[in-house]
Amino acid sequence: MNMRSLRSTAGGAGAPPRRPWLVLGFWVVLLVLAGIAQSGLVDALTSEDSFANKPESVRAADLLEERLRGERPLTETVIVRSDTTTVDDPAFRAVVERTTGALLGMEGVVASASNYYQATAGNPAAEGMVSADRHATIIPVTLAGDLDAVGEQGAAYVQTIAGLGGDGYEVLTVGDLSADEEFGRIMEEDLARGEGIGIGVALIVVVVVFGALIAAGVPVILAMASIFIALGLTALVGKLFPLSDIVTNIITMIGLAVGIDYALFIVERYREERRHGVTKLDAIERAGGTATKAVVFSGFTVIVALMGMLLIPTNIFRSLGTGAILVVVVAVLASLILIPALLSLLGDKIDWPRRRKYDAATVAAQADRDHETIHAGFWGRITRVVMARPVVSAVLAAALLIAAALPLIEIKTGQNGVESLPAGEVKTAFEILQRDFYAGMVAPVEIVVDGDITNPTVRSGIDRLVTLLGQDANYGPATVTTNDAGDLALVSIPLASDASSPAAERAIKQLRSLHIPTAFDGVDADVLVGGGAAFGADFNGLMADYTPRVFAFVLGLSFILLMLAFRSVVVPLKAIVMNLLSVGAAYGLLVLVFQKGVGAELFGFQQTPVIEVWLPLFLFCILFGLSMDYHVFLLSRVREHYDRTGKNSESVAVGLQATAKIITGAALIMVAVFGGFAAGRLVSLQQVGFGLAVAVFLDATVVRSVLVPASMALLGDRNWYLPRWLHWLPDLRVEGEPSAAPAPVPAPAPVPAPAPVPQPAVVPVAASVVAWEPAGDD
Repeated sequence: MNMRSLRSTAGGAGAPPRRPWLVLGFWVVLLVLAGIAQSGLVDALTSEDSFANKPESVRAADLLEERLRGERPLTETVIVRSDTTTVDDPAFRAVVERTTGALLGMEGVVASASNYYQATAGNPAAEGMVSADRHATIIPVTLAGDLDAVGEQGAAYVQTIAGLGGDGYEVLTVGDLSADEEFGRIMEEDLARGEGIGIGVALIVVVVVFGALIAAGVPVILAMASIFIALGLTALVGKLFPLSDIVTNIITMIGLAVGIDYALFIVERYREERRHGVTKLDAIERAGGTATKAVVFSGFTVIVALMGMLLIPTNIFRSLGTGAILVVVVAVLASLILIPALLSLLGDKIDWPRRRKYDAATVAAQADRDHETIHAGFWGRITRVVMARPVVSAVLAAALLIAAALPLIEIKTGQNGVESLPAGEVKTAFEILQRDFYAGMVAPVEIVVDGDITNPTVRSGIDRLVTLLGQDANYGPATVTTNDAGDLALVSIPLASDASSPAAERAIKQLRSLHIPTAFDGVDADVLVGGGAAFGADFNGLMADYTPRVFAFVLGLSFILLMLAFRSVVVPLKAIVMNLLSVGAAYGLLVLVFQKGVGAELFGFQQTPVIEVWLPLFLFCILFGLSMDYHVFLLSRVREHYDRTGKNSESVAVGLQATAKIITGAALIMVAVFGGFAAGRLVSLQQVGFGLAVAVFLDATVVRSVLVPASMALLGDRNWYLPRWLHWLPDLRVEGEPSAAPAPVPAPAPVPAPAPVPQPAVVPVAASVVAWEPAGDD
């Protein structure tokens, strides 16, 4: 699919409806092949997070893997606690020994486990395994592989630990495997609930929008087919490079959104043409030459926005971008090929259970209704009010969005870790660890010293560092390990705070900028900071570095595409400003609700100190693409009428009336889908769902219904300004070639009467609007 396809969608729409069964058979084959490909989907996905570049934490991990211990093993921390007995009690020891034995008996999952009683008496490290009140002890556990190797045993591991408690003893676990299992289980439940809500609401909305059951089924068919085929393609792409397992969730989310959107727009345009007396095949072709062109171009703009995520060198963002782009491409192709074939097969049955008659009288009545709707219908009244007072309307709408965006000034980004989980045994274990030991024991800081460890100056540097960290309340006791070659040392030290907390990020920055330079001043050794907290700090830094690049890439390419599509420099500038306003408002409301806690309890959300660090960039790419969908759908109808009449205000009224119901319905569906995700228990899903739902709601109401018509009234014909020196650019004409209005359908012969009433000429809706004169019209 390339940009030239924008010129050929009308012709392309002619082939599928003339061979519908062949096209349908082709798509059935695609679905079967996708199903076969999906058998390898699980093997193509990974639970591991990784960088495509080499930040400091990755370089530290690489050195440890090459010269000390191999690949970093996953770890768990098992806690045994009693309110009534201490570690000095024989019964307490029996529970600890029994738990250690059970852990070592989990072959293929646990590689090693040791307890306080097995340690040398008087060993400081052993005493660090007991709480100050001696009512709790920890059992450090090393797992037998990475998450991809042992992840499937996560549920069994957690259940085994849970069964070891009782008789006044708590046996809990927290670490890489248990946290991944807990997050994964809750996310799976939340996403299933969100998708169920979204699909249910989508069916209701499309039935209401179309007023027909079969017509309502077409968008759902397109969305589900797009999702299914995109999952099969993802399995194939995953064989080339590993994709994060969250890719399936983004495919479902975006597939439902754009799949239903695109089908709504095309099917409604086909039904509109039929209501104006156009034959079935001609109606399909006209829909292909107008609505489908807009869909293809809209798909390009969405893909451009999603490509921004591919610029970020992490497997999470590249997986999200890949999955979303695949499902959008399939949805566009289905709109181009599958929808015309389905319309050809269904014909007028698409209006079932209604039975429409498209005779001359019906067509004439429809034209009258269209004229009345534009002038006095709900959207006609809104447009008239807004465009009659464009300055007031634009100022009020912009002020509302800017006010919503103001809390963005105080945004704090970071990562919400185990402490953000809903109440459960893993969270309880973390709270005990944080209270009685060190929260950072789950993922200790790993300081790698690359140099001649036998050199006294290097040894002195390590000793100075350990001393400095021992005086800092942010850290626990350190342990030092050297490799056999004597050219690498590891200083492992737990943080007092959770590795994903803002306090941990501050500690890593202080370690890199202050403690290490002080301890190793003048020492011939490279010192790198790794571990979970350092990985998180590097990820946060990466987001800060790449955010302006992604914004520039998406905004720049979107401007060029919109300029080519609408032959204007004003339209893309306004689109970018309006979309940034709606995205900014979503950011501000996220801060207000989640950071400040305003309304959090009302919505059932958890107040958190930070917004997920990846969320602003993710929301920008998704929302910019979806907002451009609506903008292209609306403006393509406006430009289509403007090319015919040259009347700016009238064209805005026609465009808004023709698309408002579809845009509103599509927005309701997306708000329901995203709102379903926001109803989950994980903070990350709550923030994603709320941010997307709010932004889509604002975009479909304040921006499309008020700001767009007001700005177009203010600018008039200047909306379509293109400097002469840019006239050489190709004319993509998303809205179709400018042409005269279709020939009017003859009205029925008047019935003889003593005083016959002259019959008005009847023409299709695109040409039936005349003398629409709000204040300041053209």
